Amino acid sequence: MTPAPPHARNRFRLLALAALAALALLLNPFAAPAQADSPADAVEARQSTITWTLVRAQNPTADQQDAYNRITAAMNAAVARYNNLSDLGKNITVHYEPSVPTADGNINGTIRFGAKASMNERTALHEISHTIGVGTSSRWGALGCGGTYNGAQATALVRQYDGSSAAIKCDGSHFWPYGLNYDSEFSQTNADRHVEIVEAMVRDGL
Repeated sequence: MTPAPPHARNRFRLLALAALAALALLLNPFAAPAQADSPADAVEARQSTITWTLVRAQNPTADQQDAYNRITAAMNAAVARYNNLSDLGKNITVHYEPSVPTADGNINGTIRFGAKASMNERTALHEISHTIGVGTSSRWGALGCGGTYNGAQATALVRQYDGSSAAIKCDGSHFWPYGLNYDSEFSQTNADRHVEIVEAMVRDGL
């Protein structure tokens, strides 16, 4: 018997492989197709992101528009830092309310800015932390506040930054170091560490 030519044998092999693949799919219809195992194909998605919306007057005054511009710059910088350094997620609504002495943040996702001197990245980072639960979560007191914070993740992080005896102190609303409670505390390093500590507090059960 004359053997099949090479191209015919290749076609038979392909048909046989296709039949085996179809049979495997029938036996396990939920099997996922094989994925490439190269770094270019491995894209790690972030778990969550922080988003924000500014509530604006329909016909803003010059004062309001100036405040909106300041708030936008501050919030864009702060949200970008949180999203670059953490997997925290929150949908935040921001208001300009001149009656607010400085600014405040609520766990319901609301931030209010009042004084224009507080419309900066430091304040925005600080108030975002309140929307995430710093000083506003029902778990805040159970984590040792006020007094010495007792969550393992954030405590380990501050000791990595400042030495084996370092501790986070906290009261009913704030923590330090790295709480960014005052403009004098702001630096690029402190801002990064603030975000990392807040994320660690969430892992601690905040």
